[in-house]
Amino acid sequence: MSEKKEVKKTEKPGFFTRAKNWIVALPGRIAGAFKNMASELKKVAWPSKKDLINYSVVVIAFVVALAIIVGLLDTGSSFLVKKLIAL
Repeated sequence: MSEKKEVKKTEKPGFFTRAKNWIVALPGRIAGAFKNMASELKKVAWPSKKDLINYSVVVIAFVVALAIIVGLLDTGSSFLVKKLIAL
C-alpha cells in the first residue's frame, strides 16, 4: 500500500495582519525610495552654467517662434471664418 504524504498548507495572514505589516513597513519603503533617488542624482551629469544658459535661450526662442506661428494661424483662420460668415 502506498503511503499518503501529508501536505501542510501555509495559511495566508488575515487582512488586519497584512494591513498592520504594510503600515509598519511603509516608513522603510519611503526611506528606501529617497535613498535610491539620492544615489541616482549623484550619477547625473549636470550641465555647466554656460551650457544651461545656451539650452535655456534655445528653448525660449523655440517657444516664442511657435507662439508667433500659432498666433498667425489663429489670426488667419479667424479672418477666414469672419469672411465665410459675412457671405
